[in-house]
Amino acid sequence: MLLETFLISDEQVEVLLSDLLEQYGYDFTGYSRASLKRRITRLYTMDKAVSFGEFRYKVNNDNAYFKRFVEQITVNVTEMFRDPAFFKRLREEVLPMLGTYPFIRIWLAGCSTGEEAYSISIILKELNLLHKSLIYATDLNPAVLERAAQSMFGLSNMKQYSENYILSGGTNDFSSYYSANYSLAKFNEELKSKIIFSAHNLVSDHSFNEFQLILCRNVLIYFDRDLQHKVLTLFDDSLEELGYLALGTKETINFSQVAKKYKRLDAEKIWRKMG
Repeated sequence: MLLETFLISDEQVEVLLSDLLEQYGYDFTGYSRASLKRRITRLYTMDKAVSFGEFRYKVNNDNAYFKRFVEQITVNVTEMFRDPAFFKRLREEVLPMLGTYPFIRIWLAGCSTGEEAYSISIILKELNLLHKSLIYATDLNPAVLERAAQSMFGLSNMKQYSENYILSGGTNDFSSYYSANYSLAKFNEELKSKIIFSAHNLVSDHSFNEFQLILCRNVLIYFDRDLQHKVLTLFDDSLEELGYLALGTKETINFSQVAKKYKRLDAEKIWRKMG
């Protein structure tokens, strides 16, 4: 393991990041270098690259390998109803408040393989709000978006997801939301019908709508402080007054210039825009 950390140098990491920006328009320069280097080195080792030159050539010239590269260096750790107390707060306080609106627009930034999007869709259905809601689930990684749009997850995960669902305040039979298909659970089309999966790069793309709720959980921790500032400003520009912003357990807006516009809800990492 110690040897692996020397396979890719800091300079080579910078070369790859520069390639990604010039060749594909993917800007990873504001990401934590330690985390990126670890992930790039892991891929380099896993794929038994002969040399850095060969590895770089494949990333730049082989489109399928480029997709694999992006999938491996972006963080895609997620599960349904992850942090049940957070989803309980959404269910009991935030979404009922938004239920008074004629239409609810939600942006889930960094949606990964879609588990969180389907979790929110289930809660909206149970609150009888799904029919007047739209969830924009975005990620910069096209490979995970393709998987998310299939609405299929490993059947072996359903026990854990069902427990999370119950802890988050769910009272239905969780298995009523999916059908078992060999080793996969295929979630109902109704849940997917109100989710739009699309590519969006938090670093380089602009605001694309006005939302009443924005969720971006456990993404900012991989960004440096300047990039966090930039992304929080983007969220502020995209959020209606009295809208809600939800971040991950280790994330905050307190250091940002937008913080003065927001009031934090007790206990959970949810802030309301007070204007």
